[in-house]
Amino acid sequence: MTVSYTLKVAEARFGGFSGLLLRWRGSIYKLLYKEFLLFIALYALLSVTYRLLLTQEQKRVYAQVARYCNRSADLIPLSFVLGFYVTMVVNRWWAQYTSIPLPDQLMCVISATVHGVDQRGRLLRRTLIRYANLASVLVLRSVSTRVLKRFPTMEHVVDAGFMSQEERKKFESLKSDFNKYWIPCVWFTNLAAQARRDGRIRDDIALCLLLEELNKYRAKCSMLFHYDWISIPLVYTQVVTIAVYSFFALSLVGRQFVEPVAGAATPREPLEPGQAAGDLDMYVPLTTLLQFFFYAGWLKVAEQIINPFGEDDDDFETNQLIDRNLQVSLLSVDDMYQNLPPAEKDAYWDEDSAQPPYTVATVAESLRPSFLGSTFNLRMSDDPEQSLQVEASPGPARPVTAQTPLLGRFLGVGAPSPAISLRNFGRIRAPRTPHLVRFRAEEGGDIEAADRIEEEASGSGDETQEP
Repeated sequence: MTVSYTLKVAEARFGGFSGLLLRWRGSIYKLLYKEFLLFIALYALLSVTYRLLLTQEQKRVYAQVARYCNRSADLIPLSFVLGFYVTMVVNRWWAQYTSIPLPDQLMCVISATVHGVDQRGRLLRRTLIRYANLASVLVLRSVSTRVLKRFPTMEHVVDAGFMSQEERKKFESLKSDFNKYWIPCVWFTNLAAQARRDGRIRDDIALCLLLEELNKYRAKCSMLFHYDWISIPLVYTQVVTIAVYSFFALSLVGRQFVEPVAGAATPREPLEPGQAAGDLDMYVPLTTLLQFFFYAGWLKVAEQIINPFGEDDDDFETNQLIDRNLQVSLLSVDDMYQNLPPAEKDAYWDEDSAQPPYTVATVAESLRPSFLGSTFNLRMSDDPEQSLQVEASPGPARPVTAQTPLLGRFLGVGAPSPAISLRNFGRIRAPRTPHLVRFRAEEGGDIEAADRIEEEASGSGDETQEP
């Protein structure tokens, strides 16, 4: 069963993640403890051999080899290779989960488009959704070990109610060298076309909508099959595995606490990373063990989730998904078909603004102001002239290379702004006297006099606006 700890991390608090470190099921300790104990045992064996069984000359040779291994281990780009690989595996893991076919959208369309309260209508709806569930069972049998153990043969699929004996005969009579999970989808389309001819599906638009949802469902089945077929290239997995194992094989020898070279002032020279000659002989390489825990644990994470359809603690619960999908989909197309509660006025029928109540624990949230936008409380300039509206220049379009006044100031060139010019700066959208005169003239009837006044006013305005 998938290990879920979402509720434990719902709030960020002191020691929030620390409580998760004590869990065993689904933990890194459960994945890594065998390799970790093996590494400690090999390190201890080499340490005892060096300290108790080698002669002085052999210790000197071993110390030279250890120093060489310690320098060589640092040349392996382990963080880069392993980090990129785990990122790829995690992205693939989530994409596989989103490719699992769920019948929720399809069952809603079936319930809305395939009509009939009689036995024939009920049979059509249940058969259509059963074909969809059968397709998902067939493809999950091909990719999930849990589902294959539950349905090892087609007879088990028939006994589970996903397929009838007649359907099994037709399924097995179709000879193909490839996976035949798509056959129930073809049965679905043929049955939907028959329902359209019988008038159970009332128009072609409803039939088109039904087949579109089926195609989306079938596409997820196909994608799930292809994820199982096309894996991450084996060479990349081998490179990462060899890099990790090589690094710690060199560390077994190179991270031993060995005696210093001749002429050193201290009796021992530990080769633990970050230590220098004269440090204590710790016997236990703490930082090396932590490094093994992190890097080998990283590799174990990729090993666990590269195929999430196995039987690991955090692999997908495919059998429970099958149970859930069948039960929910049959309820949707059968018991819930036209089984509606009576339409009633809601609780806010006579209210202008609906406001659901709060509990005492959440009442403080109702006092917070609503978010209206990041610029809602922006303080604008108090100068009223900055709020005046101006009209764009009616002249020809300016070239793209026109400079703004700020740029012209730096270049020493006085270029007008492409947005506002001195010619139209005075054209403020405010009521002007000629407009009032024209309005009054239209009311009184002397239109020609009003036109002359407007022409004179516009001419004098142009003269005053010219620079």
